[in-house]
Amino acid sequence: MTLHRVVVLALTGLLPFELGIPHRIFGRAKGPAGEPLYEILTCALAAGPVRTDADFAVQVEHGPELLATADTVVVPASYELGPVYEEGRLSGELAAALAHIRPGTRLVSICTGGYVLAAAGFLDGRPATTHWFHAEHFQRLFPSVRVDADVLYTDDGDVLTSAGVAAGIDLCLHIVRRDHGAAVANDVARRTVVPPHRDGGQAQFVERPVPQPQLASTAAARAWVLDRLHEPVRLVDLARQEAMSVRTFTRRFREEAGISPGEWIVGQRVERARWLLERTDLPMEQVARETGFGTAQSLRKHVQAALGVSPTAYRRTFRAAGGDAGPDAGADAGGDAGRDGRGSGNLPSPDGPSVDAGSVH
Repeated sequence: MTLHRVVVLALTGLLPFELGIPHRIFGRAKGPAGEPLYEILTCALAAGPVRTDADFAVQVEHGPELLATADTVVVPASYELGPVYEEGRLSGELAAALAHIRPGTRLVSICTGGYVLAAAGFLDGRPATTHWFHAEHFQRLFPSVRVDADVLYTDDGDVLTSAGVAAGIDLCLHIVRRDHGAAVANDVARRTVVPPHRDGGQAQFVERPVPQPQLASTAAARAWVLDRLHEPVRLVDLARQEAMSVRTFTRRFREEAGISPGEWIVGQRVERARWLLERTDLPMEQVARETGFGTAQSLRKHVQAALGVSPTAYRRTFRAAGGDAGPDAGADAGGDAGRDGRGSGNLPSPDGPSVDAGSVH
């Protein structure tokens, strides 16, 4: 079997940490028998030493012609982008290098690597993100790009971008999850000692990313609800775990997580559904009950909205152990839903009193 080839483009002034992200995440992705799932190589504008933003250079064995062999190209951040950052245009050397990329190649940027994709025209008319510090400048420089500074990463099919630094880990894990399922991605996350999943829509910058010691955290409430994903969850019960009012809890939760309690719980339920779809033959109605969505129709709509595919299609594609799916694999309950479909359970307003099964209230 030919491995999916990931080629990382190392530019002068690159951040060593970001260069290591795709090598670590894709390099640790293994199949059922421990076989590698990706081949990861690095190229530069010319083979030889590439200066980093630290006090050392990296020796790169391949020149830009390697880009022509890539299935996925990753462009990490660089602090020396020159005309790309200053004027939004490629140097002749960089333009010639990017010309090697074949049509249909998946393109990925980490942090300010998005400037390179934008200057090459790959992001025109597409959603994209970059480090929050550069977002306004990025939008001014590339007005045709739909910049979203409030997310960790964007996925537009064959073009994906991440926010700064560690968000590159989240994006690469997302790609592994998209390619090979949650079980493989979670195994990579465990080996890398990072959270298995942070949703791309989560805010990349919050005012208090780490709770102050004197302030109460919402960690106990989150742990409490993870043991009860299959049950209806009331917002007042979450607040009670932290001895807070609903209003205070909702505000504190958003300050810590960057998203509302309802959005977080739906995301956790989708992750649980992914695991069950990959690892079990449970009928869709039972998967819906186990994950707190209540009905197969609600399950379908939430999974479709989050993943862009139905539960049946996901199960068919990502069975960790292989083999046929359960007896209901031929059809999901409920009608077809588009990528923007929403579940039957309504997300609450921050202080909303109640919603139906599948959400928090």
